[in-house]
Amino acid sequence: MSTPFYVSPQQAMADRAEYARKGIARGRSLVVLQYADGIVFVGENPSRALHKFSEIYDRIGFAAAGKYNEYENLRIGGVRYADLRGYTYDRDDVTARGLANVYAQTLGTIFSSQAEKPYEVELVVAEVGDSPDSDQIYRLPHDGSIVDEHGSVAVGGNAEQISGYLDQRHRDGMTLAEALKLAVQALSRDTNGSEREIPAERLEVAVLDRTRPQQRKFKRIVGGQLSRLLDSGAGAASAESGSESAAETETDSGSDEE
Repeated sequence: MSTPFYVSPQQAMADRAEYARKGIARGRSLVVLQYADGIVFVGENPSRALHKFSEIYDRIGFAAAGKYNEYENLRIGGVRYADLRGYTYDRDDVTARGLANVYAQTLGTIFSSQAEKPYEVELVVAEVGDSPDSDQIYRLPHDGSIVDEHGSVAVGGNAEQISGYLDQRHRDGMTLAEALKLAVQALSRDTNGSEREIPAERLEVAVLDRTRPQQRKFKRIVGGQLSRLLDSGAGAASAESGSESAAETETDSGSDEE
């Protein structure tokens, strides 16, 4: 009988983490941004049948990058948890923090178990509040840890570069069109620094809109509404760029006169 090779627990966990990260990196990136009236989810997704973003409960949205069958199981489990808790107690008792804790326990248990492979997924759970200060965004990596995010977050293959781009340009109080335009610009940047065009039909966009009169705040943005928002965001970006150029010209002129 042969003796099995010994692998230290630290090395085994490092190998499992590397395996999960490589699987997630093969998926397309997505971003979640706060804007003045809520939270917007933006991702490149050519499929009309398989969604990266979904509603979990009244004010809670779900976003995921990685293997579809794995994060779809987690999404369904989250919906069941939210429905049961809301029915047993009160609808206000269903929160993004509670849901993130449930997902963290599930992902952490799977990641540390030697009986099955780790999930190749990275999740974002977001809840829109009555004001921007009460919005909640949680990122959950493959190992079940919870990261409390503010403003913007990116997950998926090129998340690190996209996050850096968003951190420099995202600001509080952006309109939906401005936030959407910024998200598309971030997703359009390749690893080598070049940019590519992502047509509207390849985008999946959804919002948690605090201004909706309905109890359910989740809404998908598609078709003509999406095209109008992209065009509006492009116009706002052009106007802002023109204003900056004009200001620079005035400053230069003043310097020359002196």
